[in-house]
Amino acid sequence: MKRIYKTIIEEHFKHDQQMLFFIGPRQAGKTTVSLMAKELTDQFTFLNWDNIDHRALILKGTAIVSDYVGINKMSAKTPVVVFDELHKYGKWKIFLKGFFDINKGKIHIIVTGSSRLDVYRKGGDSLMGRYFPYRLHPLSLAELHRVELSDDEIHKPENHSQDFKRLIEYGGFPEPFLKQNKRFLNRWKSLRQRQLIREDIRDLSRVQELGQIELLAEIFKHQSTQLTNYTTLASQINVSVDTVRRWIKTLQSFFYCFTIQPWSKNVPRSLLKEPKIYLWDWTSVVDEGSRFENCVACHLLKAVQFWTDRGLGNYDLWFIRDKEKREVDFLVTRESKPWFLVEVKSSSNVSISKNLYYFQEKLKAKHAFQVVFDKDYIAKDCFAYSTPVIVPAQTFLSQLV
Repeated sequence: MKRIYKTIIEEHFKHDQQMLFFIGPRQAGKTTVSLMAKELTDQFTFLNWDNIDHRALILKGTAIVSDYVGINKMSAKTPVVVFDELHKYGKWKIFLKGFFDINKGKIHIIVTGSSRLDVYRKGGDSLMGRYFPYRLHPLSLAELHRVELSDDEIHKPENHSQDFKRLIEYGGFPEPFLKQNKRFLNRWKSLRQRQLIREDIRDLSRVQELGQIELLAEIFKHQSTQLTNYTTLASQINVSVDTVRRWIKTLQSFFYCFTIQPWSKNVPRSLLKEPKIYLWDWTSVVDEGSRFENCVACHLLKAVQFWTDRGLGNYDLWFIRDKEKREVDFLVTRESKPWFLVEVKSSSNVSISKNLYYFQEKLKAKHAFQVVFDKDYIAKDCFAYSTPVIVPAQTFLSQLV
């Protein structure tokens, strides 16, 4: 299966010397995508920290690894080395800094991780200027048929009805999507959650109460898309509010869930604190309506992060809610200014939400969409409309990334 991230690798290697970081959920395709770089060189090396032999080699230091990957050998094309799951090594930043500095311009470097390689968020980053991060997401409707890169955020709509149905049912993680087997999906979800909590979180965090954090993960399957009530969650799993906040950040850092914050600028009496929780795997969400909303949230998050990582600008995803309980599911901003609003509905047999009209007027957003899941594809550009409009989810999602 082609992925748009392979095209990212090709573009990156053509123009940039910095290391390329792929950061994303377990089993979203990071390793598979990085292995595609083998087609771009005649000298390719893949080193996985979880492989004992590879780990022993890395621990011998940068000089030994440089010799192993063939830095000093003549090759027709620039060599490529992939360091997979290297963040599990306590001194990974020191290793990468040394390896990059002595081999700069001689080799292309890809680093992948299913826990956040979020050094770019921290001060005093020893890798500053030495890498570009890309947040790798599961499959989306647009990526299934469009892997070319463009400087335009929005694309022409495309009709992919069968893939849309498969995506809703089996999710965007490549293996269950390709197998299209319900029993496999159920087993895969159970195993992925167990590995994430019982292995990744246990090994890479200080959380000891794995049973309780597992219960929190289960609660989110029923409360996805809802406002986060820390006090209620704390009482449900019998811990303090501060512990709940910390555990949610842990689940976020291992890509089990993500939060969307409320937008408050130019919204009178806006909600200021509580975020909403969404799951990276929308097939785990129990309620159908919430599952549809979670699916759209994943597509929008992928779009805003992809556009930002490619350098097209600064994009963010929000929701809107005021103290009168007027609410719109999503707001996408471009350069910190409202761009388009999205309200998600299961059925098209309802009128356009009055809140779309209200908040579009308040925020001066260019577009406002009511995205519905029971309406067939329509071959029209959603973004040609400047007033609130009901649009099929198939059409809308195909125009993103």
